[in-house]
Amino acid sequence: MGSLLKLTDTTKQFQGLRAVDAINLDMKENTIHALIGPNGAGKTTTVNMITGVHSVTSGTIEFDGHDITGMPTYKIARLGIGRTFQNIKVFPTMTLLENVMVGGHQCTKLGALRTIFDIRGAKREEEMLKEKAENILKKLGLYELRNELMQNLPYGRQKISEIGRAMMTDPKLILLDEPAAGLNPSERGELIKVIKAAYGEGLSFFLIEHNMDVIMSISDYITVLSFGKLIAEGTPQEIQNNPEVIASYLGEKYKQKMAEE
Repeated sequence: MGSLLKLTDTTKQFQGLRAVDAINLDMKENTIHALIGPNGAGKTTTVNMITGVHSVTSGTIEFDGHDITGMPTYKIARLGIGRTFQNIKVFPTMTLLENVMVGGHQCTKLGALRTIFDIRGAKREEEMLKEKAENILKKLGLYELRNELMQNLPYGRQKISEIGRAMMTDPKLILLDEPAAGLNPSERGELIKVIKAAYGEGLSFFLIEHNMDVIMSISDYITVLSFGKLIAEGTPQEIQNNPEVIASYLGEKYKQKMAEE
């Protein structure tokens, strides 16, 4: 199995603070890879470097055989990386379908000026986006809610809609920044089903998450950061039994809970 995403000695320095310290990470194709660790460990900074939001101080980042170190965000997105955010970014007065369609506008060929003068072309593109968004909602089990306003949907469904919007660009990889934050157990269960459904469609996922029930149930491989340093990596079984991870992040109570279960 080849590498999809690879970080080599990747470092991010903010003046006197080394937020990410020479980490090495190798995510394989067709996997769900999790990045966990305590607050301030450098997880979101790592994702921001992968997506080009933050520049890399040193080291390299490769995606699907391309060196994307220092590449602009839009070019990285075009190579096949989608992303959701910890704080949801939806349009509350638009429908679920319209919110998902927004994710595909960067893939259309007509610019703003041509749209004004080529009404037929604009209509064709709009229909294409609508059909694509409807198909995605069917795959995610949200098709029946397509005409609901976002502001009327439960928070969990709003967060799931962002995965659908990211899928509109036909990415090879979607980065999820705490997708289960603020969700109750029932909503987390639905999120897990959605991620598994999208994974079944051939997508790979790289996620940051604090809810261990989500991480341990869907991840193929887990990388653990603490104070910007990589302290462990392995399968969910290996990570939840790793003494250093238990000491620095999971805690003895988690170990006892797993033993009871």
